[in-house]
Amino acid sequence: MSSSALWVQGQGSNDTHSRVAGVPADVVKRRIARRRQMLIVQAVCNSLITAVLLIYSSAGNVPISIPTAYFLSGAGLIGICIFLSETSFNDRFEDHYLTIFQVGSHVVRQLVFLLVAPEIGYVFLSVLFLIFGFGALRMTAKQAAITWTLTMMGLAAVFLFTDTPIGMPVATDIDRFAVMLCYVLMIGQCAFIGLYGSSMRKMLYNRSSELEEANKRIEELAELDELTGSFNRRSIMRTLNDEIPRAHRAASPCSIALIDLDWFKRINDTYGHPAGDEVLRTFAITVFANIRSIDRFGRFGGEEFLLVLPDTAHETANRILERLRAIIADLDWSAFSPGMRVTVSAGIATLNPNETSDAFLARADRALYEAKIRGRNRIASA
Repeated sequence: MSSSALWVQGQGSNDTHSRVAGVPADVVKRRIARRRQMLIVQAVCNSLITAVLLIYSSAGNVPISIPTAYFLSGAGLIGICIFLSETSFNDRFEDHYLTIFQVGSHVVRQLVFLLVAPEIGYVFLSVLFLIFGFGALRMTAKQAAITWTLTMMGLAAVFLFTDTPIGMPVATDIDRFAVMLCYVLMIGQCAFIGLYGSSMRKMLYNRSSELEEANKRIEELAELDELTGSFNRRSIMRTLNDEIPRAHRAASPCSIALIDLDWFKRINDTYGHPAGDEVLRTFAITVFANIRSIDRFGRFGGEEFLLVLPDTAHETANRILERLRAIIADLDWSAFSPGMRVTVSAGIATLNPNETSDAFLARADRALYEAKIRGRNRIASA
């Protein structure tokens, strides 16, 4: 491969030799697909740099063996990477791109050709920048430090301990054309690095947005009753437990209502559970449409619901519940099944000084019981 296309993208590993336990098959499949794309680009770039070397060979600057050896060495490294990837050997490691192996092997390759063909050494030195450009896309700090140190040692050996002349031939028109073509290819690949990095950032941003939305949805599902869309018992109780001390501190009224669908078991038995579910959903939607934005409504259990009414005195709460009761009773429930009629009973309680949530709920529950024994389809107050 041309090191210019070295997609030496580690996956954020801290240790390239730490094994990954139990990688799912679908994850392995996605990894292999990404590595295939990487290796295709490597093969293309290897061919492009070889083309520059062939121009120099045709001009007599280097023997034909140089571009031949460069191409075959790149193809050999790509072949090794293909074998390791397709056999899933890479997936034994946390860094499934084998970053240090790829960076190290291609840096060594460039330095060897720099020594073998120093008269066009600028080509191989230029490629080093691209190696680290691609590698930086996903290398960890540790990997970058290791590969940079090894490359520095190799360059120091070439420049400080040898007198190898590093050349950039420009004597003839074909030489100048080769230099121009080399830099055009290098700049193009640098631009590709930028575009690829931009696409990665966009992908990560999209994934982050999707994850944020998924987390919000999970939080909502954790707080909401799946059937009715109202708060579940845990969430509505948390709301009540937060509201009580607030009301005590502010010395403001707070009322609650326990609401029960009358004879709901008969509805399930007579019309079936699917019809019963629709009744619960319709009831919840109706309540949501007729309460204030500050009110909180949740399913307390079965066909029993809790309505929390902050900053609401007893008389106001009674009017709110009486209005809800009338709306529910007047709905055309026959749309679900002929002859169906649904009513509700409710028990209202208004918070007393220093009252706990348990005592508060117990008074509302007693009021609900009173509404039931008085014939249902009515509101009772604690």
